[in-house]
Amino acid sequence: MTVEELIVYGKKYTSSTHAKMLLATFLEVNPLELLTILDKVVDDSIINLYKESLKALSENRPIQYVIGHVNFYGLKFKVNENVLIPRFETEELVENIKNYLEKKNITNLKILDLGCGSGVIGLTLKNFFKDADVTLVDISDEALGVARDNAKSLALDVNFIKSDWFENIPLDKYDVIVSNPPYIKTDEEIEEIVRKNEPHLALYGGLDGLDCYRNILKDINNYLKNNYLIAFEIGYLEGQDLKELIKDTLPNSKVIIKKDLSNKDRMLFVEKNID
Repeated sequence: MTVEELIVYGKKYTSSTHAKMLLATFLEVNPLELLTILDKVVDDSIINLYKESLKALSENRPIQYVIGHVNFYGLKFKVNENVLIPRFETEELVENIKNYLEKKNITNLKILDLGCGSGVIGLTLKNFFKDADVTLVDISDEALGVARDNAKSLALDVNFIKSDWFENIPLDKYDVIVSNPPYIKTDEEIEEIVRKNEPHLALYGGLDGLDCYRNILKDINNYLKNNYLIAFEIGYLEGQDLKELIKDTLPNSKVIIKKDLSNKDRMLFVEKNID
């Protein structure tokens, strides 16, 4: 079969965009390049893989898991069913941290990524700040395995710790503690493709969605440098409640809630109040 025939075949099972994305991935070309090779005859091994992947898509598996990787901030990250699929909102979180650190120009920078999943946050920050000491933490062996693979493929030297939040983390002080923890409420309605495919351990944060933040905040004082940034991704309705929790834990802090590009509260930042 030719590239053109495979695209037509793929559109019987999924959208034109996804069909082209799949085929381009297996042919190791940019999707736009497919238009220049429509007459190319494709090897049977790739045809079989393409057809198997189309079947998976038709069964409502996310294309990111089918392909096996995502682009995050220009870097290629492996993903599978053991980790969340990174969202654009998380790129915005990283962008804000990057801007903060560039302004501060901190020496001996230490960053802690709690609940790292595939490692997109901690590894992207390490890619920006090569001299930083970055530690990635997760309770899941499978997630840590994915993060280790990503660190190796990106040639980034970071530390890994298996821990339930701070439980197994040696006492140390960090300039930045960042987390995109589970924050979906137990009874909250979410997309079926997310609920049926992504790990529930990384999705659900208790009845009010704040359990993981509580677990982080109860120990966080012991791990902060004198000047610090705490960065959380949050549920869009959770900002004010989380702000109150933080004020109880860190009364001398400044809390800033930021909106994402969809104009929803999605990021919360905590700094020492120096006013």
